[in-house]
Amino acid sequence: MRTSPTILHLDMDAFYASVEQASKPSLRGKAVVVGGLGPRGVVATASYEARVFGVHSAMPMGQARRLAPNAAYLVPRFTLYKSISERVMELLRALSPLVEPLSLDEAFVDLEAGGVAWDERSARLAGVKLRADIRAATGLTGSVGLAASKMLAKIASEEAKPDGLVVIEPGTERAMLGPMSVRTLPGVGPATGDHLRRAGITTVEEIVEAGEDELVRLLGKAHGHGLYAMALARDDRPVVAEREAKSVSVEDTYDVDIHDRTRVGLEVQRLAERCVRRLRGAGLSGRTIVLKVRRYDFSTLTRSETLRGPTDDPAVVREAAARLLDSVDTTGGVRLLGVGVSGLADYTQEDLFAQAAGERAVGEGPVEEHPVAPAEERPPLAERRWPAGHDVRHAEFGHGWVQGSGLGRVTVRFETPDSGPGRVRTFRVDDPDLEAADPLPLVLRGPQQGDRVPGAGPQAVSSVPASLPNSWSGSGGGAATSRP
Repeated sequence: MRTSPTILHLDMDAFYASVEQASKPSLRGKAVVVGGLGPRGVVATASYEARVFGVHSAMPMGQARRLAPNAAYLVPRFTLYKSISERVMELLRALSPLVEPLSLDEAFVDLEAGGVAWDERSARLAGVKLRADIRAATGLTGSVGLAASKMLAKIASEEAKPDGLVVIEPGTERAMLGPMSVRTLPGVGPATGDHLRRAGITTVEEIVEAGEDELVRLLGKAHGHGLYAMALARDDRPVVAEREAKSVSVEDTYDVDIHDRTRVGLEVQRLAERCVRRLRGAGLSGRTIVLKVRRYDFSTLTRSETLRGPTDDPAVVREAAARLLDSVDTTGGVRLLGVGVSGLADYTQEDLFAQAAGERAVGEGPVEEHPVAPAEERPPLAERRWPAGHDVRHAEFGHGWVQGSGLGRVTVRFETPDSGPGRVRTFRVDDPDLEAADPLPLVLRGPQQGDRVPGAGPQAVSSVPASLPNSWSGSGGGAATSRP
């Protein structure tokens, strides 16, 4: 284990909700909840203003609405989130070749491997500069943890939230971890936490006091040894720059169960095409096609078929998914469908489709065709025409975003990231002057003024301070570190 806090963990603050607040001046400082808005939707991210009411990620959207009825509820804009994430990851890769993304808004960085940090002071300087660069490039804030291991760096970034920086200096780890809940440690979820609690173990220090043998008895050999080591602040996992993808998949959950078999088949084929687009976008192909079906009673079935070689041909994936669907009873209704491809490779067997077709011709005779319906013939999808929070443009009033729609009307607030709160107008859903639009950039760059962060004053982008605070103090926003 290294002796300097040169592993950095970045976690963007309430990422999806913060993007929405940055792009919508009228929502800044207000409760914002992003997620699926249907009866079965769940919260993807809640702003800190919404968390005050008890709203959190993975919560059913219906429960969130009861807790925070006056919050703004928005449909995610994943394309925008991904584009902003890519800018953040570029800043991280400028620091080091060893960057390990965990999600769109979270990553580990080995600063020592990049030669930008070798001790506590240089690591802190790198963290302070990174947060300023992220704010300048995106208009958003991120929390940074610095420590000598990945586990501790992640714990430090949690302590730093929101909009802060925390350094855990080597030698202080045991004293810091001791009073923390066992749930702080990686791999301790609700079930393991309850199991430990029933054994009288609720804090990290109590794990150490119980001893390794007792942990093995309670949790098994692998988990027990691993958890005891983490309680002693031992974590030698390296930052891994590239994680090999094991599969590529897409899935949709439907607000209303699908009973019509033809509609189910069309949805599976649409998902197969989306899955192939992701495959090709990643430069991959795969051998095993997987179908996932969650039925009306929440029972989940998976079926798979392994081809003779890897493919990224949409026709091959569609046909395989259709064959798999034939083996699933959907009579009672379907609430979720998914299509995936595993057994990935970076090459494609070009003639696989022809070979597969030839095998079928020699084998069982004609195979039922499942053509993809033209867009105008496809059944309507669950997503509404004007999703709440998505961008629109009106021929007269310009750029805005959808506040809500229903009963043949759509309500739009006309504002941009660098404007003040805008006016609200209502139109017919088929108004010819209203159309969907691409999101506007959160940060504008003028020819002479440099980066301009919407809604932020002249102190929005901080500079590296002349003097740095001690370990366990916050850095950012002019305030001490606070937690969610």
